[in-house]
Amino acid sequence: MAVEKLKIIPLGGLNEVGKNLTVYEYGNDILVVDCGLGFPDGEMYGVDVVIPDVTYLSRNADRIRGLVLTHGHEDHIGAIPYVLKDISAPIYGTALTLALVKYKLEEHRLTDIADLREIKPGDRFSVGCFEVEAIHVNHSIACAVALAIRTPVGMLIHTGDFKIDTTPVGCPMTDLTRFGELGREGVLALLSDSTNAERKGFSPSERTVGTTLDGLLEGCDKRIIATTFASNVYRVQQLITLAAKHGRKVAITGRSMENMVAASVELGYIEIPENTLVEINKLKGLPKEQQLIITTGSQGEAMSALYRMAFGGHKQIEITAADRVILSASTVPGNEKTVSRIINELLRKGAEVLYRDVLGSLHVSGHACQEELKMILALVKPRYFIPIHGEQRHLRSHASLAVEVGVPTNRVLIGDIGRVIELGKKSIHIAGVVQAGRVLVDGTGIGDVGSVVLRDRKHLAEDGMLVVAMTLSREDNSLISGPDIISRGFVYVRESEDLIDELRMQVIDTLDACQENDIRNWTAIKASVKTALSSYLQKQIKRSPMILPIIMEN
Repeated sequence: MAVEKLKIIPLGGLNEVGKNLTVYEYGNDILVVDCGLGFPDGEMYGVDVVIPDVTYLSRNADRIRGLVLTHGHEDHIGAIPYVLKDISAPIYGTALTLALVKYKLEEHRLTDIADLREIKPGDRFSVGCFEVEAIHVNHSIACAVALAIRTPVGMLIHTGDFKIDTTPVGCPMTDLTRFGELGREGVLALLSDSTNAERKGFSPSERTVGTTLDGLLEGCDKRIIATTFASNVYRVQQLITLAAKHGRKVAITGRSMENMVAASVELGYIEIPENTLVEINKLKGLPKEQQLIITTGSQGEAMSALYRMAFGGHKQIEITAADRVILSASTVPGNEKTVSRIINELLRKGAEVLYRDVLGSLHVSGHACQEELKMILALVKPRYFIPIHGEQRHLRSHASLAVEVGVPTNRVLIGDIGRVIELGKKSIHIAGVVQAGRVLVDGTGIGDVGSVVLRDRKHLAEDGMLVVAMTLSREDNSLISGPDIISRGFVYVRESEDLIDELRMQVIDTLDACQENDIRNWTAIKASVKTALSSYLQKQIKRSPMILPIIMEN
């Protein structure tokens, strides 16, 4: 009798950074790890967020025993409100992770249907046939855990996002002892974070940023405005601690920052010295050198608090030459232009602006570099290795590291979204595919923006649009009025009258030809008008706007 094998199905997080979601399946049980979103690239016009295609989970909803979260970053929890509309399962996570999930569910009015179950590092709990153990790891958010997943075929370790910080802020060091113990117990497969697999050495400690920030507050006679990722609780804690040390009051602004601080204080992850935190409208009476504002906007997000300060839209804060603005964050790929725009505007208003390109020690990564990755591999000693969480270059670099520390090449497998990895006690291979990919969210619409709509939006954004409106006789299709030509994003009509007149003549000639050839079908007439105008514009001015003929009947 053949022994059943474990299936590992990545539905996100491979060959991309974001929308992490991994499915573990054995027999009649499915365990889901993480459920994150991604952010649109420059060609996804109008798209708000990108979530994994979970059609496979929807079709097998009755077999899903639980969703386990490694930490509270958007790329690991952001898709939960969308997925919960189709899938009902208990959600396991640490205290801060679940607090952030609650905020998201409240926004989507889904709190009544969520079954949230808190776990702590060291806890072991059953999810169907799987036994899961949470292991404390360092990351750029509190309450991050790796997962040891015991299955009928053997133990797996899913690291989630992690680093090894020997001098962490506000928490213990990554539990290397437990990783070593599990390695001695025997690990069938390791699935590990590949984000920094190309970076040599070790990721610097979070505490090094505190040293830099301390120097920037020391003796500064300006008001200090600092921005970082709202989720970086340890960075926020260091800013608050340093503010108290240097005699400054702290004000928090920006909804996500306010929510994060409130949740972290309630759960004990942030400690605020007495008489340090004040409402932002209470700062006006204080000298500049006694003020520190912690704000959102590290990625240049439109309408974030820092954005509104930079462009004069913040009700309480006006940027002047008496401000020192500190951007204590890395720029997420794709956000370079928006961040640069904010920096330029802040400088234009006279503020002193410090950011990573000027002062590199203002931010450290929350992901392990090569030596840390090799350390986990050496401790865990997996029979098989599957790199996760990264683009192809990250995955391949991590695979090479695994081979360096002794994992045989034929036991390293680089997967892809939707490809089913079948794992046995002595075998690993790709065993088919399932439906997977990306679903685009635009406003309240989920999945109604597809490749055709994106193509049209790209066309409109790059080339503009021409609308040709005309009224035809219902008897013989002769032209009664028009054609009227409306341009949007193509040319300014009042300054292009000669071109517009030529286009009208092209339409009239085309309609005459249709009458001569007894073409009465409106679809065919529209196609002829569109073809004639496209050809004319391409020949005359080398441009190809979207052309929309509209026919009215009289």
